[in-house]
Amino acid sequence: MDAILNYEFMQNALIAGILVSIACGIIGSLTIINKMTFIAGGVAHGAYGGIGLAFFVGFAPLLGASIFAVALGLLIAFISMENKERVDSIIGALWAFGMAFGIILVDLTPGYNVDLMSYLFGSILAVPKSDLYFMAILDVIFILFVLLFYRQICAVSFDSEFAKLRGVKTSVFYYAITALMALCVVATIRVVGLILVIALLTIPPFVAEKFSSNLGVMMILSSVTSAFFTVVGLWLSFTYNLTSGASIILVATLFFFLTQIIYKIKSV
Repeated sequence: MDAILNYEFMQNALIAGILVSIACGIIGSLTIINKMTFIAGGVAHGAYGGIGLAFFVGFAPLLGASIFAVALGLLIAFISMENKERVDSIIGALWAFGMAFGIILVDLTPGYNVDLMSYLFGSILAVPKSDLYFMAILDVIFILFVLLFYRQICAVSFDSEFAKLRGVKTSVFYYAITALMALCVVATIRVVGLILVIALLTIPPFVAEKFSSNLGVMMILSSVTSAFFTVVGLWLSFTYNLTSGASIILVATLFFFLTQIIYKIKSV
């Protein structure tokens, strides 16, 4: 590992992995508890529309993806609150629209030669320092949000009807969690790509939930677990010349199946 850290791009990759792990640990736990995994999937794939728009208009892809993902997330949150019957179909349509919109805009961009695969499957080994600052700022926002509103978040997440009766503005927190989830998705795309982002957002919290007594412990365990997946995946990627995003997710999924087997054996 010491030899690996002699390279600056590996140092940046490791820092990016840890920062994203903290974000996924916090926001992923909220996603799992609030049953918002499909919404996260819709936002992740729909964010591609923002990347295409950024290339077409000529500004930073990360900024385009952030704005588009937050707007899409808030739209999905609004629809899911107004129309609970067919919300999965609407999310599926928005999911496809974002992808198609992004691809068409990329096709129309003159002189376009950027590697699309880096956004589909991640490019953690090429993360610039500007992206690290973006991830660090997001982590601070996520941590402050949880510290300031922990009781309200727990109330909304575990019993929204009771929380509403106690005067908690549940719709405001629902929109806030969705917007923060969209930003977390954008940051995670740089690490594992939009196709695999849901895995890093949901597997660590799912594993951590089985060993947690409350939401705060779940967030911490989830962040640590996610960081473990990222470090081991990076080591495998560097050592055996494998795709970094896929290596990280492969470690996460293998660990997921292993814990499920152990949990089943213990419960028998």
